[in-house]
Amino acid sequence: MSGVTTAWMMVAAALAAVLASVGTTLAQQSVPDTVEAHVRAATVAAGLDLGGILTVCLPRNGPDPRPANDAVEPMKVFDNLYYVGIQSVSAWAVTTSDGIIILDTLNNAQEAQTFIEGGLRKLRLNPAQIKYIVITHAHADHYGGATYLADKFHAQLVMSDIDWTYLESPPQRPEAPNRGPIPKRGLSVKDGDKLTLGDTTIEMYVTPPHTPGTLSLIIPLKDGGMQHFAGEWGGTAFNFAPTLENFKTYAASAERFAKIAADRKVDVPLSNHPIFDDALLKMPALKARKAGQPHPFITGAASEARYLTVAAECAKARAAALNEKN
Repeated sequence: MSGVTTAWMMVAAALAAVLASVGTTLAQQSVPDTVEAHVRAATVAAGLDLGGILTVCLPRNGPDPRPANDAVEPMKVFDNLYYVGIQSVSAWAVTTSDGIIILDTLNNAQEAQTFIEGGLRKLRLNPAQIKYIVITHAHADHYGGATYLADKFHAQLVMSDIDWTYLESPPQRPEAPNRGPIPKRGLSVKDGDKLTLGDTTIEMYVTPPHTPGTLSLIIPLKDGGMQHFAGEWGGTAFNFAPTLENFKTYAASAERFAKIAADRKVDVPLSNHPIFDDALLKMPALKARKAGQPHPFITGAASEARYLTVAAECAKARAAALNEKN
C-alpha cells in the first residue's frame, strides 16, 4: 500500500469519526496539528450548509465521473452575473457597462458554443460583447473552449503569467481526447492585478498549488441595486503532487485569500465547479425566490470565511497525515 493511499485512509477514517460526533458551532481556538483535529475543524466549519467544499477532505481517485447528461439551463444569478456552465464545471458571465467578461470556458469548443455562446443567447445577451475571457487555471476543463471563443468574438484571453508558462512547458499529464487545445498566450497577470471593463473591476490573486498560478477572484455583484462581492476560490481539488510542501502551500493560499475576502467584505462564496459551492442546489431556490426573500447565493461574510477554513483545514489534515506516516 502506497504512502499516499495510507494518508488518504487516515483522513477518511478521521472524517468518518468526526461526522459521527461533531456539532456545528465553530470554536475560535487553535487546532492541534493532527489529522483528526484538522478534519474536525473542517467539519465544524462546514456546518450543515457547506457540504460541497467539505468533500475535499474525502479520498479522490482520479477525475470525478461526468454525468451522462451534463447540461444545465443558463441562469441569471445576479443583476450582472450569469451561470453558463454545465453540471461538472462552471462558467460564469459578468456583464459590465462596456461588455462581457467570461470566467472559464468548459472542456472544448462544442461545450463553449453550446453552453456559453448558446447560453448567453438564451439569456438575451449578445456573445459578440465578450471582451475578456479569464481562465482561472491551466487545466483543460477551464481553458478547453477558450480558443473557440477568443477567435470567434475577438476576445482577450487572461490567465496568470505563471500558468501561461506552465502550459508552455512540456505536458504535465495527458489530457482526455474531448478537451480543447491549449490556447495561445494572451494577457498575463500577476498576483493582485485588476481587470477593469466599463464599470466593473475584478481583482485577481495567485493561489497555488492546484496549478502553480491558479487565480482566485474578487467579483463585484449587484442584486436589486445592492452591492455584494463574490470570492471565487480558483482551484479546489487536491489533484497536485501529494507532497507536504504542496498541502502547506494550499492551506496558506486559502488562509491568505480568506483575509483578502474579509477585507473586501465578500459575502458570496463561488467556485468554478458547482459541486463545491452547491450552485446547482442554489439555482432552483433562486428561481423560486419571491420578493423580499433572501438570495440563496448571498450567504454572508462568515460563510465565506468558513468555506475557506474548510479548504485550509482539509489540506492541513493531509499534511498531518503525511507527517504522522513518517
